[in-house]
Amino acid sequence: MTTQIIFYTILWLLIFEFILTKYLAYLNTLKWSNKLPSELEWIYDEKKYKKSQKYEKTKHKFEIITSTFSFVVIMIVIIFWGFGYLDNLIRIYSDNEIILSLLFFWIIMLIQTIINLPFSYYSNFIIEEKYWFNKMTKKLFFLDILKSLLLWVVIWWILISAIVRTYTRFWDNFWLLAWLIMTGFSVFFMMFYSTLIVPLFNKQTPLENWELRNAIENFSKKVWFKLDNIFVIDGSKRSSKANAYFSWLGSKKRIVLYDTLVKDLTIEELVAVLAHEIGHYKKKHTLQMLAFSIIQTGFMLYILSLTLRIPEVSYALWVNMTSFYIWIIAFWILFTPISIVLGLFSNILSRKNEYEADKFAKDYYKSDKLINSLKKLSINNLSNLRPHKAYEFFYYSHPTVLKRIKALRK
Repeated sequence: MTTQIIFYTILWLLIFEFILTKYLAYLNTLKWSNKLPSELEWIYDEKKYKKSQKYEKTKHKFEIITSTFSFVVIMIVIIFWGFGYLDNLIRIYSDNEIILSLLFFWIIMLIQTIINLPFSYYSNFIIEEKYWFNKMTKKLFFLDILKSLLLWVVIWWILISAIVRTYTRFWDNFWLLAWLIMTGFSVFFMMFYSTLIVPLFNKQTPLENWELRNAIENFSKKVWFKLDNIFVIDGSKRSSKANAYFSWLGSKKRIVLYDTLVKDLTIEELVAVLAHEIGHYKKKHTLQMLAFSIIQTGFMLYILSLTLRIPEVSYALWVNMTSFYIWIIAFWILFTPISIVLGLFSNILSRKNEYEADKFAKDYYKSDKLINSLKKLSINNLSNLRPHKAYEFFYYSHPTVLKRIKALRK
């Protein structure tokens, strides 16, 4: 009976999440308009706005297809014993829990990549290319997929091996030790992402625009921000969309600007964007979000440790033997309601931080330049500036550009 209850709970949680996401997406469509809204007249012109709406509608239709397909696949897998078949298959080759876990997740990752491949291809070479965003060659597209697969094989090998070993040897303190492992991995990844992961996919070169470099360094000195490196990344080889990020956990701080961002914005606008990012550092938002992530991970692992004591969770996915990797799959689904709540709280905190970082840029640099940069990036990326309030509440980690500009003008 318990097994049946868990089985139907899993199915209903998947259905609930699917319906919720589709309903929120539907609400967002109610904000679409063929006519340029008055509040956007100073940002978009009529032609550009219509293009942004077409882009939004195209992405929406495509998302419905892809998410529905994924939903159907996972329901079929669960109802028709897919995880049980895979479990029986890999047990032919080993009975070691670490090897079984690695094989299980690697096979799922490979199947998922193959299934998603045509959708990803269509998104890049049909949709994104239609709106002049895609700059990626087909060779680079497939090379990225291969590199990502190999990278995840290595990451999963390290992480899963350590966690499963902890699970099999230190049952009573599993969640605490696994928490330490996950925390260490997260901190390491944040510290060395720019130097170890990024170079596998992109080339980073020192900023050669000395006028821009001097402007950035002068502002950094003004706000007592020790800056070690400024790099430009060749983002234009994949997309015309612009971006920038900081790597600032550790002894050295690194600013990375996409070449598309350098091309699209003036020097003062670029400094304003970086002032916003430095604001995150000065307000300790990075440490705050890291702490939230660590606490969330610990909470999830504790709940997982309770789930591991219920063998019916494994049986509910048609697996006769209690295996760590099956518990992970079941837990990932059963944790959905809590995950949604934690995601909402994370977005609320993130949006608050964005306002604070904007205020820092306003107080220590030029708010009008940050406003100009937000306008330009919105236009260039064909951003949806009028999402439905419910959709924004659930999904947006940043306030809308209109809200940010309104706050900057106060």
